[in-house]
Amino acid sequence: MTFRSFIFVVLAAALLAGCGTLRVENRIGNANTLAKSGSLGPVRLKTSKFLLAGFQRVTKTGAPIILYIEGDGFAWVDKYTISRNPTPRNPLALKLAAADQSDNVIYLSRPCQFIDMETEPFCQNKQWTSHRFSRDIINGFHETLNWISQKYGSAEFHLVGFSGGGAVAAILAAERQDILSLRTIGGNLDHAALNTAKNVSPLTGSINPINSAARTQNIPQIHYSGAKDTVVPAWISARYVQAVGNSSCATVKIISGASHLEGWESLWPKLGHDIPPPC
Repeated sequence: MTFRSFIFVVLAAALLAGCGTLRVENRIGNANTLAKSGSLGPVRLKTSKFLLAGFQRVTKTGAPIILYIEGDGFAWVDKYTISRNPTPRNPLALKLAAADQSDNVIYLSRPCQFIDMETEPFCQNKQWTSHRFSRDIINGFHETLNWISQKYGSAEFHLVGFSGGGAVAAILAAERQDILSLRTIGGNLDHAALNTAKNVSPLTGSINPINSAARTQNIPQIHYSGAKDTVVPAWISARYVQAVGNSSCATVKIISGASHLEGWESLWPKLGHDIPPPC
């Protein structure tokens, strides 16, 4: 084989691998493999509006549950093109959940991820764009957490949210009485300010977490930001913590070397044990 032929084969393999990550069935298969590596079993949770896909490992009834919420996933193909299916190509929250060896771990995707959308009338593209944090979606998460808590002995929750999942987690924390702690990784905690700064369309149908930040002032919380994160910069978490108004409960931690998606997997076995204590 000539050098030119070798280069062609390498490039072709790379292109095929990239295309493979775009295939929804491959993304679902990847998630199943990741979950299995962490001994997490599949679960499907039906709310009044939509179906949520997740994975879980619960070994102690009545004990707190560490609940991970996924990011926005493959919501956009590019700045101008909405994805037809938001199932993530790189499900970071699932990777972190799989690495968490706690007794009770549950991972929840976001609406319309990892499911057959042909059977879900709720799954219109506004649900992963302008309405990704809508009242309907937040209420669906409330229903889901209520069901989980009842099933496992009135369990309480340590919430962990990545990116847009951080927004969902923060809103839930502001509206519930059974949240023991809140942690976000690159959390989109003020989407109005972020979208203004990036000069992109506002999330017109979405709740903004920062508007209810003060209601979480007594909840222990850590908001992690990658020093190299250009998707959701650290100043977003800083704005949110300022709005919380209680520095003894809420803090921002900047992680050197991490970006929005990179660096967290190797760090989480240590950071994952850093559950914020009561404040």
